[in-house]
Amino acid sequence: MTTLNLPVVVSARTKWIQLFLGLVCMASISSPQYVWTLLTRPLAEKMGVGLAELQVTFSLLIILQTFFSPFQGKLIDRFGPRRLIAIGTLLSGLSWVLASQVTNLTGLYLAYGCLGGLGTGIVYVGVVGLMVRWFPQQRGLAAGAVAAGYGMGAILTTFPVANSLAAYGLEHTLWLFGAIFSLVGLLASQGLKAPLDEVTEPASRFVAQSSRQYRSGEMLRQPLFWLMFAMMAMMSTSGLMVTSQMAIFARDFGIADVVVFGMAALPLALTLDRFTNGLTRPLFGFISDRYGREKTMFIAFALEGCAMTLWLMSRDNAVLFVLLSGVVFFGWGEIFSLFPSTLTDTFGSRHATANYGWLYMSQGIGSILGGPLAALMYQYTGGWHLVFGCAIALDFITAGLALWVLQPWRRRFMQQQA
Repeated sequence: MTTLNLPVVVSARTKWIQLFLGLVCMASISSPQYVWTLLTRPLAEKMGVGLAELQVTFSLLIILQTFFSPFQGKLIDRFGPRRLIAIGTLLSGLSWVLASQVTNLTGLYLAYGCLGGLGTGIVYVGVVGLMVRWFPQQRGLAAGAVAAGYGMGAILTTFPVANSLAAYGLEHTLWLFGAIFSLVGLLASQGLKAPLDEVTEPASRFVAQSSRQYRSGEMLRQPLFWLMFAMMAMMSTSGLMVTSQMAIFARDFGIADVVVFGMAALPLALTLDRFTNGLTRPLFGFISDRYGREKTMFIAFALEGCAMTLWLMSRDNAVLFVLLSGVVFFGWGEIFSLFPSTLTDTFGSRHATANYGWLYMSQGIGSILGGPLAALMYQYTGGWHLVFGCAIALDFITAGLALWVLQPWRRRFMQQQA
């Protein structure tokens, strides 16, 4: 008697459980990046250093998170997501615990920057790569949902960290929250698993998807990949030029402590930003699943450029500062759902984790240009106009590339495969 090896359709319950666990893992590693702006002043006072030197820590975090991601992606493909993502969550939390004990910049670079970057990189690439495999029909939504965990996870910690810093000081805050992050991430990672090769689901009816499964080496030989890489690097640079400096320029504008809706403007803006930065990822991912990746990119990137322009023009208005900060983050955060889903649509899902690891390196490029360079530009010019001007220009250029270069090029590429 012959047994037919028929594909198995994954149950909806299983994949949504995976999505929830991935979201929790992402939330557990979000604070090292998104709460960093609250830590800059106490760290600078403790170590007696300037902003530019201190921001190297933030850049190291992003660089190590991104530049090692291809290697981490291959490890995840080989040893499985549960084991590697568990290690990543532990390393991320441990970076805060160790940073609470350091007394110099070198120690901070190694603990917060390097160790934290390696840990968050493993988790980020692993979870996103896992979700685009579990959800072939809702790739943008799934990638956006777990990326939202990374963007919105800090909503739960922004005010507790700020209150803890005021009440108990820097060392206690880093130690306590680092331990909590490790525990939460470790528990959630134990339920993660990769979909079986024979588990399939019909491809999207709305977005063209590759029938060929490109390995990383094959993908890197395609100029189309490098266009996506350049576009994501440009958008990453634009966003990080302002998000990593937000507390500083809010104080320079004289509105950081102005009361808006019963709260200080800066922490209120940071909380709103976490929400919109998380909301935009599944929302624009969902829209792109229905109406196309490139059209969605054009709308989102142009929206950020317009919002930044208005933000700079109304910099002395605390209410508009808070509201427009939310719009800026709303137009930036979706890069973490649109680019991984577009990449997987184009080059296949079998090697999605390792492939996205290569694309995610563009975030490291953005951190080099968006962190210390923006701080140096501010120091030499004495103002924020040049910083904002560069970020706005990058937004509009990338929006144009999405609609008038990426879209026709990718259409031709997919037709050649067919």
